[in-house]
Amino acid sequence: MPTVNPKRWWALAVLATAQFMVIMDTSIIGVALPEMQKDLGFSQGELQWVFNAYVIAFGGLLLLGGRLSDLIGARKIFVTGWVVMIAGSVVAAAATTAWVEVLGRGVQGVGGALITPSAMTLLMMLFGHNPKELGKAMAYYGAAAPAGGTAGVFLGGVFTEWLSWPWVFIIYIPIGLATLAATKVLPAVVSRRGSVDIMGAVAVTAGLALAVFAVVRAPEAGWGSTATALQLVGAVVLLGLFIVIQKSLREPLMPLSVWRVPRLGAANLAMMLLGAAWIPMWYFLNLYLQQVLGYGAFASGAALVPMTVLLMIFMTMITSRLMMKFGAKPLIAGGLLVLAAGLLWLSAVEPTGSFLVDVLPASLVAALGMSLAYIPVMMTAMSGAPQEQAGLASGIVNTTYQVGSALGLAALTALATSQGAGELSNLPALTDGFSSAFIGASAIAALGGLITLLVLRGERRSGASGSEQSASTASGEQVGV
Repeated sequence: MPTVNPKRWWALAVLATAQFMVIMDTSIIGVALPEMQKDLGFSQGELQWVFNAYVIAFGGLLLLGGRLSDLIGARKIFVTGWVVMIAGSVVAAAATTAWVEVLGRGVQGVGGALITPSAMTLLMMLFGHNPKELGKAMAYYGAAAPAGGTAGVFLGGVFTEWLSWPWVFIIYIPIGLATLAATKVLPAVVSRRGSVDIMGAVAVTAGLALAVFAVVRAPEAGWGSTATALQLVGAVVLLGLFIVIQKSLREPLMPLSVWRVPRLGAANLAMMLLGAAWIPMWYFLNLYLQQVLGYGAFASGAALVPMTVLLMIFMTMITSRLMMKFGAKPLIAGGLLVLAAGLLWLSAVEPTGSFLVDVLPASLVAALGMSLAYIPVMMTAMSGAPQEQAGLASGIVNTTYQVGSALGLAALTALATSQGAGELSNLPALTDGFSSAFIGASAIAALGGLITLLVLRGERRSGASGSEQSASTASGEQVGV
């Protein structure tokens, strides 16, 4: 009989705090972006790297973080992740140039890629002895994610408005140090022997970064230019090299056999398109509120709170019940189509618009779509995997979301810039650029909904019956807001 850890609920508090902070790291920067742009000299097109540097490092190294957690020990990797996160926060807070800020955000992403899988491993170790306790622990852990997204939106406005934008990173230093001090309540894990696929991790991360860089630079260099073509070819070569490495190693980062899991491929495609639509919406909505409507940082953060509260309510209390009743496929397809409708509504924003008319109703519709689709996609990706591959399937679908987020934001930023989003002093042109990004994101979400209807196989009702226990954990992954 497994030993029950008497400090497991205290340990859960440490793990939930870590989850809260990792998710908050993607939402707290949103309202601070315009101030960072002014102080650090980012162009309108380059500003996205403050977000993309994090998600590329996080998404590219998430599977490696899980592998290191298995081999070296989850507590050691959890501690290492927080040391890296704190270091990245120091660099990001102290940055006086754009490239140093991007570097700091990338280091933060590495920390997140170590923290997230090790925290899940520790949670399973602490509560795996009792299914009832495990379900309760997962609910608390999962609820920390939307709570972190909501808090990040609000606190980002508070810090930026009344202190300064570096405080959105400084806050991670004392909380990180307190978390490190509390890790003594976490169970120690014995290291085990095995190989680490460093080359695979480098290849996939570099390939993703080069692909995003090519798309970001294409409007300036030209889509048909030699530089853009070489960069895109280089990205394809690196990603192809990653596949070759996975085929040749006995213990690869991502065994290709995992793709035989039923519905994993279709779910990952839906997740990629969901990220490619949702993250650009959140990004450009922040810019529209501040650069067009003239909102201050606090007002901008407060304006996004209703949307994030709706996400938190649905993801923690409603979506799992709907999934049990209707199954995953209708919720995924319907959620993506509802998200597309909200984005299309947002595309009607005006240079002289208002929050109550142009932003609030459309953003709530979009958030409803996201909250309906996200957990069912996550659960669908994991539901067909055998127990020994469940963690890998979860890591893959999280990575897919980050890849979609980064590529979607890069592509739609290029589109927005070409339509006037780079003209900060020209509000009509600026609005036209943002509107084009919302239309593009709407098209991506609608495509995801249609593909889901055509490609994703329906599940047996028994496959949905366990979703309520696990859905809160699914909501604990990277949602972005």
